[in-house]
Amino acid sequence: CDKCAIRNQEGGKYFISSTTINRDWDIYSFHINSTVTSRYATTIITSRVANRINQSQEIEFHVKIPKNAFISKFKMTIEGQTYDGIVKQKEEAQQQYTQAVSRGQSAGIVSSVGRTLEEFKTSVTVAALSKVTFELTYEELLKRRLGKYELLIHARPMQLVADFKIDVYINERPGINFLEVTGGLSTEALANAITKTLASSEAWVHFYPSKEQQSQCERCGEPGLNGDLVIAYDVHRKTSMGDLNEAEGYFVHHFAPSNLPRIPKNVVFIIDRSGSMHGRKMEQTREALLKILGDLAEDDHFGLITFDSSVSTWRKELLPANQDNLEAAKSFARHIHERGATDINAAVLEGTAMLKRHPQEGSASLLILLTDGDPTTGETNLEKIHENIKEAIGKKFPLYCLGFGMDVNFDFLEKMALENGGVGRRIYTDSDAALQLQGFYEEVATPLLTDVQMVYLGGANLTQTNFSQYYNGSEIVVAGQIPDNNIEMFTAEVIAISKSNRVMYSDTLPTKEPIEARSDSHIQRLWAYLTVKQLLDKEVQLSGTAKEKVKKEALDLCLKYGFVTPFTSMVVTKPQGEDSQVAHKPKEGKKRIQSSQVDYGSSLHFLNHQVYGEQNYHHHHHTHTHTHTHTHTHTHTRTHHPPQAHTVWQLTSYDLAMNGQLGQSPSAGYQKIVIHYRSDQHIELDTTGITFNDGQNTTYFSWSLKINHETDSVSLILRDKEMDVTIASTRVVIMLYRRNGIKFLWPVLRQRPTGDNIIGIMGELISSCGGIAIVCRDYRLKLNRWMTIRTLANWKGGRET
Repeated sequence: CDKCAIRNQEGGKYFISSTTINRDWDIYSFHINSTVTSRYATTIITSRVANRINQSQEIEFHVKIPKNAFISKFKMTIEGQTYDGIVKQKEEAQQQYTQAVSRGQSAGIVSSVGRTLEEFKTSVTVAALSKVTFELTYEELLKRRLGKYELLIHARPMQLVADFKIDVYINERPGINFLEVTGGLSTEALANAITKTLASSEAWVHFYPSKEQQSQCERCGEPGLNGDLVIAYDVHRKTSMGDLNEAEGYFVHHFAPSNLPRIPKNVVFIIDRSGSMHGRKMEQTREALLKILGDLAEDDHFGLITFDSSVSTWRKELLPANQDNLEAAKSFARHIHERGATDINAAVLEGTAMLKRHPQEGSASLLILLTDGDPTTGETNLEKIHENIKEAIGKKFPLYCLGFGMDVNFDFLEKMALENGGVGRRIYTDSDAALQLQGFYEEVATPLLTDVQMVYLGGANLTQTNFSQYYNGSEIVVAGQIPDNNIEMFTAEVIAISKSNRVMYSDTLPTKEPIEARSDSHIQRLWAYLTVKQLLDKEVQLSGTAKEKVKKEALDLCLKYGFVTPFTSMVVTKPQGEDSQVAHKPKEGKKRIQSSQVDYGSSLHFLNHQVYGEQNYHHHHHTHTHTHTHTHTHTHTRTHHPPQAHTVWQLTSYDLAMNGQLGQSPSAGYQKIVIHYRSDQHIELDTTGITFNDGQNTTYFSWSLKINHETDSVSLILRDKEMDVTIASTRVVIMLYRRNGIKFLWPVLRQRPTGDNIIGIMGELISSCGGIAIVCRDYRLKLNRWMTIRTLANWKGGRET
């Protein structure tokens, strides 16, 4: 099937993509048109597709959009007839969806939350040799990070498109300071297809590659384009007051002064060292923390707290970031090791107390929490933890909550951050996790103002106007209404505290050179977008009638402006005889697992020197032995078949970690297995091949090969689609299977580590608790104080031959 897709990265960056698989469809025209005014971006994707065969067929339209964007329009045009998507209250749309499902109809549009994307997908039947036009519109306020806005456009048609165009138009009244175009599609032969024009307050970027130029993309690796354009820009800021704009009774104020002295900061890092942080998570945390410590300024003060079931402080008080203290702190960071349970409540309260005990005059204080799990010891009631933290902080400084991985309770962390003037951010367990942590710190590394109050005389229905801190390279945006469009009586003021004194700025709306008005002003839609975003954040923090009131206010705006949000859905209408579909906006807090991502440490763990149970799997006819310490042994004989797996599994020791990632359905088996030995050797296996990194060189093997590869500590033997891996005293065989046409992997532990080392079993981590014994079917396992398992996998399936 052909797909037209949009992809994104956070921070006001767009990913826009088109994908084609089936050549029975021809994307003969593909246009992306993005207009950015006052940092508010409206993007229209128009894909024209022809059915090239002499019979009707279903044609799919599949887009991925930025998480922060709201879909606002969608339509399909077939043989001159247009079918529009209709935004409805979510419950109403859900009822329509449920009724369709009960009739056995396909009514759902697949939506999922990824690292930076969420999906919109629909399809329609197109008559023989006919055409269909899909058009999707979505809107987003670009967020300034580290001194610039970025528009990232990704194109991947996987075929040559005769009429391929990307047009970007930027209009910023203060003037555009710089404009850069980079990315894979801006190099080599494709560079000649890009034109860039900058004229004071306007900028244009056009990308019109011919079919010949598209075919010359050496980096694309497939027919058609596969790469990105990155358009980065910033605006002039002639006054510290920033940019004040008005149109049709609405205003927006962009405030981002830079000519201010930095404020020394007091920062406490609260680091989760519980057992689930084992392996790459802890390695990457240490790496990022060492870099962040090195970036502290000498007049900053800092503290380090680590926690599991207990809380440890590096020092009891905040210390200046001089060379001696930083070297001592780095030594402490290098020796943070994972263990035990997760007492988030006690850790954050200790960090709060540390900041309160040592106030520094003329400084900005902040807490940064990094955790990968739920609270499992101490206070575990989530509402009570929220109450405790909110009361302790008392709006004195912000709390930033970083959730590591997909198993973290992100809703819990996000609410805790929002209630205390911060933000919640997910850190993904990919190879760049350390860079994600460092990137977040850079955003809050340089406070310039505290206690920022934005005052608008003559304004109404304002978005958020009070901000605890303003950081260099960021931006504060406030929007509102001007009753009766009385701009002569409108005045804006900003009152804040800088490093050494109180500052105040004021300005009035410009009366000359008014912005050209439109019937549907972009400033009005910007106000609606920002208001809905902030109401969504507020709704998370409230309960009861207050929560319902905020929800209704947001819902009314969503329905008025056609935004698809967590409170609304879009019903996609189709030609008579075809089922309507419903598009929902997914929530970041929902957990999901992608087959392309191994989520280290999200499953089952065993602590070193404590063996509570073991399993040995032998090829073909084998004996399955399970030992319960100090009791008895069960022996069971079974015929060997790969399990019908239910969850990720993990085998860990302090030197060896093996992580498995399931496919997207229970019958898909493991799609990826990664083995880490020490800190520098890694073996990654998926259904296409094996990659081995010995710390210096990387080698790739296809499953069809026969190899015998050895280093000083690792032996790899590949034969008959079996990879036999021996590391120190541990031996595991990973086999490639096929079931129902789907390839997958399954590991067999042939030799467990010698001595009282660690082993792993298949199971699912469902909670953490004190030392208990768990019975899984007929196997009794004694578990340590921070883990339980739900079930063993069932044995089903067939070996690939």
